[in-house]
Amino acid sequence: MFVLICATLLFSVRGIHAETGASVWGRQYCQAGTYCITLSEADITAEAGLCVVIPCSFSTATAFITQHIVWFKCKTSNRKCGDSDIIFHSNKYNTKVQSLFKGRVSLLQPDVSQGNCSIIINDLTESDSGAYQLRVNGLLDGYSDGLTYTERAVLSVKGLTQKPSVMIPPLTEGQQTTLTCTAPGLCSGSDPKFTWTWRGAGEKDSQITGNITAFKTENLTAVTQSHSSTLTFNPSAEHHNSSVTCEVSFRNNITAEETVTLNVTFYPKILNSSKCEVQSGVLTCVCISKGIPLPYIIWPLLNNHSEYSVITTVSRQTIHSTLTVKDHSNTFVECVGRSKVGEVQHTIPVITSPKREADQHGSSAQLPWVVVAVSLFVNVISIILIMFLWHTRKKVKPNQEDRMYMSIKKTDVSSDYEVIARPLN
Repeated sequence: MFVLICATLLFSVRGIHAETGASVWGRQYCQAGTYCITLSEADITAEAGLCVVIPCSFSTATAFITQHIVWFKCKTSNRKCGDSDIIFHSNKYNTKVQSLFKGRVSLLQPDVSQGNCSIIINDLTESDSGAYQLRVNGLLDGYSDGLTYTERAVLSVKGLTQKPSVMIPPLTEGQQTTLTCTAPGLCSGSDPKFTWTWRGAGEKDSQITGNITAFKTENLTAVTQSHSSTLTFNPSAEHHNSSVTCEVSFRNNITAEETVTLNVTFYPKILNSSKCEVQSGVLTCVCISKGIPLPYIIWPLLNNHSEYSVITTVSRQTIHSTLTVKDHSNTFVECVGRSKVGEVQHTIPVITSPKREADQHGSSAQLPWVVVAVSLFVNVISIILIMFLWHTRKKVKPNQEDRMYMSIKKTDVSSDYEVIARPLN
């Protein structure tokens, strides 16, 4: 597109006349002898939402004075376009221009006497595809005259595939920076709308915080412009590896977007989860540091010790360093995180831990089993004793009194007994 615009602008300066024949960008067609037009030899392609230049030059009879240029768009099956097909008229007072093209078409060279009939069409839609025909109106020997050129320029508009370009300078935590998003195309039509969105790890899209300049225009030529938006913010560690999207919206709901990943450099940090503890006379310290680039950890304590153990593990932008040392008298231990972009120092208090929980509760963990065993033993003894007593009781002979009983039977009862048995008065 830019090359085509440059070629057109070059043509607007030099001009192409009938006697020069075919130009480097098109082919010349003549009719009525001296009325010639030079158009692109191949079909012109463009994308919706952007703009296109239809390069064109013309020549007329020497006695013809050009006053106005008229462009039409009609079906290729029509030999000649009519007034209802007008898309541009250099006479601004002409009211026959189609409403869909008003304000979207302009000449690259306003001076029609220069023989430059090139036009730029902004805010393209796919419906702009078709054949474009030129007519020149003027005076011939003092009388109104005009000519419609038979040859036409063919334009094909397809869906937008170009993306915005996003410029990202080096990002350092805490240092204000500016991102720049430039819209595709170099068009002087309607201003596009810019939208910035940010997505952190595992998060939904959200509007990014910062000072956004909604629009910036840079005039490259009389008919071309560069549209851009800038985003100024203070990067932090949370922005590292996050995604920023710049969306550009053109007329007719045509949009394009570009997504970039931020790479933020930040001064190492030591996390609060770092700790030191003493257990059974052994000091164990864990220092956890993060940073981009990845820092390394230094233990100044080791300057005074020859026997120690250091184990280091790395996960993403986090480094874990575990220090083990004996024979110490420190109440605080210093941990240093260092990288090429900075250094951070952190003092970790030493905590003396009691015996491990397993040691503290080892005996109590065995107590239930002792209770069960003792209880089982007591129950067994009790059962044996009860059985013994029961067995012993069965072997003892009962007393004679327990075995005696009386049987009284009355046979011959004397009167004496009767008297005895009679109740006393």
